[in-house]
Amino acid sequence: MHGSQPMSQRPSKPVELQHLDFGNMLGTRPKPGGLAEGMQGMAIPSMQDMDMSSMQGGKAPPDARSPDYSDGYRYTDMPGMEMSDHTKEGMLLIDQLEYAHDNHGSNAAVLDGQFWYGEDFNKFWVKADGEYAGGKLEDLRTEALWYHATSAYWGTQLGVRQDFGEGPGRTWAAFGVQGLAPYWFDTEATFYVGQRGRTAARFQIEYEELITQRLTLQPKFAVNLYGKGDPQRGIGSGLSDAELGLRLRYEFHREFAPYIGAVWRQHFSRTADLFRARGEPAGDLQFVAGIHFWF
Repeated sequence: MHGSQPMSQRPSKPVELQHLDFGNMLGTRPKPGGLAEGMQGMAIPSMQDMDMSSMQGGKAPPDARSPDYSDGYRYTDMPGMEMSDHTKEGMLLIDQLEYAHDNHGSNAAVLDGQFWYGEDFNKFWVKADGEYAGGKLEDLRTEALWYHATSAYWGTQLGVRQDFGEGPGRTWAAFGVQGLAPYWFDTEATFYVGQRGRTAARFQIEYEELITQRLTLQPKFAVNLYGKGDPQRGIGSGLSDAELGLRLRYEFHREFAPYIGAVWRQHFSRTADLFRARGEPAGDLQFVAGIHFWF
């Protein structure tokens, strides 16, 4: 063949490989003089007979903190290694602290805030939402709730609600859900049971649209319904009132942001009749300016 050497001129196998016999790999008896025969006299120590102490650094010195060099740390208590769903955290959020001026010439101060403390799965939650106008507290709704997560984005809330302001105070038992709906809509739906057969429901949804890294547009919608009228507090049965707000805030820091916006408020049905009977408008448009902060 062109380019190849004749078989008679090719070098023979090295002497060391001539005595190798791989017959034992196939289950056959090796030939005399093979590698297997030369290894028969060799003593191979077992793993149990081997001394591994030198590989482990030997015994711990007498002044060691712990024999295994762990310094006494346990898996769940090592600093910086805690699981986030078991640590307790807290937050105070004042979503809206604002001055409002409506189209009828009235001014008001409005507060909407919340505080929570606990783990990811269970939290103690406090909410407050109220308005101060005309030199008096018009309305203040406070809630103390126990939140329990039921999924990655939703949880249940159970607790009490107390109403202050114009008219006698009212106490309610509260049952609700809160979480993130698809497309990141922050959603709350709560049902209330009060004294003397009173019932109520509140639904709220808001969204935060990040226009730039610092400029955020926040639309918000809330509606209240009552199963029984409460004329002493200016509330009628059925659909009571609704609120639609649009606020634009600028975040100097994530924890502090001033904003401006507009809020439309409207009372309906029997509640609107009670407002008109007192000489007050059933609806108004407010222009607001305030601050949003948390820590």
